[in-house]
Amino acid sequence: MTAEQVLEVLPRDLSAYRQGNTGVDYVHRFDSGRPGPHVLINALTHGNELCGMTAVTHLLDTGVRPLVGTLTLSFANVQAYESFDAAKPFDSRQIVHNMNRIWSHEMLNSSEDSPELRRARLMRPVVEAADHVLDIHSTIQDVEPFWVYPAHARNAAVALGVGMPQIHLVMPNGLGSGTPLIEYGAFGQAAHHGAAMVVECGQHFKTSAGDVALAATQGFLAHFGLIAPGPVAPSRPARRYELLQTCIVQSSEFRFIKPCVGFEVFAQGELIALNGHEEIRALCDDCTILMPTREPIVGREAVYLAKPIS
Repeated sequence: MTAEQVLEVLPRDLSAYRQGNTGVDYVHRFDSGRPGPHVLINALTHGNELCGMTAVTHLLDTGVRPLVGTLTLSFANVQAYESFDAAKPFDSRQIVHNMNRIWSHEMLNSSEDSPELRRARLMRPVVEAADHVLDIHSTIQDVEPFWVYPAHARNAAVALGVGMPQIHLVMPNGLGSGTPLIEYGAFGQAAHHGAAMVVECGQHFKTSAGDVALAATQGFLAHFGLIAPGPVAPSRPARRYELLQTCIVQSSEFRFIKPCVGFEVFAQGELIALNGHEEIRALCDDCTILMPTREPIVGREAVYLAKPIS
């Protein structure tokens, strides 16, 4: 049964969470009154990635408050989220812009306009106020959850410290297709103190993705001391990959050579996809693909090419 046929989770009404306490709709901040870091947990950068909604509403509904420091909880692209149509569940990812590619000063300061840009401009001070950021996402295909983060030691330390997911996608040179939230401003700089990471929690509409999102969020908060640590689960060695290239769809005729869901492995030079007249081939032995597109759209990401790292 395909992902399109199974919707274990559907959007819930978020109107009760609109009125926050920061002057920005759908943003809630809780200060412990004790010294400690300011941690931002962000959901719904993409409107159809429902696991973040599940985790953040749980924290709000259960009244979680930080033991130290400050906790901010936010819902980002609520307008896209509210456009959800169960008959076309992938279409509510965005209204105009991919909200996770526009976090450069050039884009945010430009004259260009869209719902995503307007929302990101409102959220700039929210992100800038945080010491550490967790941005919660999910995947088209039902693959193992994984971290995504710039290749700064501070990010790796947090991912290893939290312990789950065990898979890491490390970006030594950025994403290559725009600026994600976790590379906005100081978070993209080697000298910054703060961790900023994405957790990809599993398939968009599976209940298990919400479970992973909540567990990863709780682990992230416990790592920085904002909540008490939970039971220590048995751990496995981390599997780490380095992003080598982000391939963009150049042709409406784009196609993979074989069906791909993610984590398929190719030998150096092996053909992965045809992108019009361009051939996408493996860049190394054990070249591993992540996030293969479900529906090729010219100008959007086709697939990430990565290699295993120790």
